[in-house]
Amino acid sequence: MEKSIKYWIFKTKLGYFGVVGNGDGLLRTYLPCADKEEIERQILKAFPPARPEKKPFEAVSKAVLEYFGGEKVDFRGIKVVIDDLKPFARKVLIACRGTGFGKVITYQRLAEKIGRPGAARAVGTVMSKNPLPLIIPCHRVIRSDGKPGGFSAPGGIKTKRKLLALENKR
Repeated sequence: MEKSIKYWIFKTKLGYFGVVGNGDGLLRTYLPCADKEEIERQILKAFPPARPEKKPFEAVSKAVLEYFGGEKVDFRGIKVVIDDLKPFARKVLIACRGTGFGKVITYQRLAEKIGRPGAARAVGTVMSKNPLPLIIPCHRVIRSDGKPGGFSAPGGIKTKRKLLALENKR
């Protein structure tokens, strides 16, 4: 990818998925929804200079389609750009990214992983603002009692449950 901001929207089994990136990696992902134009509106609101282009996103598009097709996919090799986030948020997202396919982790355990055992609620706040859902698998973070917890993406908790079900969890 070159340094200019590009985006691509493509259809998956659950709806349209959006990706935005620059030459350094992915900046944002948009979980599936039925309205392709709504994703494009959100992208252009957040990234006004962004232009559509398929080629820079061929590998990530293929991986996302495989994931929604029921295949085990590891997104950890996809470059992401989270440098503009506060250090705590970066630590949380990097730790979350290590949660593999079909696994779950609690908000509490994620807080402990980054050396902040009393910060489970703060971890939840970071998860709710995750700029790269699916690629950084915030859907795999659950409550200590085993319940799914919240999910701020379109479709809310139903979407989280669908993603977990795709991975044969919960």
